[in-house]
Amino acid sequence: MDDKSNKKYEPGDGIRSLKSSPMFRAINYELYVKPNNVVMAMGLIAISGCIGYIIYMRSKYKSMGYYTAVESDGSETFKKKTSKWDI
Repeated sequence: MDDKSNKKYEPGDGIRSLKSSPMFRAINYELYVKPNNVVMAMGLIAISGCIGYIIYMRSKYKSMGYYTAVESDGSETFKKKTSKWDI
């Protein structure tokens, strides 16, 4: 007799306790593996760095007086803010 067929499932076992095909397990790999905290931490640091860099660049251009202008052909360019009072 196989021990898996006689196993008693308890609440909290999750999707691992269900019978599934090898194809389903291959396609939905992330459902059957344990989370890797090291990889998750590196990903969180990387995405935080990217967001921080975008915020930094936006504040840099804003402090320099640039804004995004949409041209008549649909392209976007950075233009320096000017006042109508300046001649």
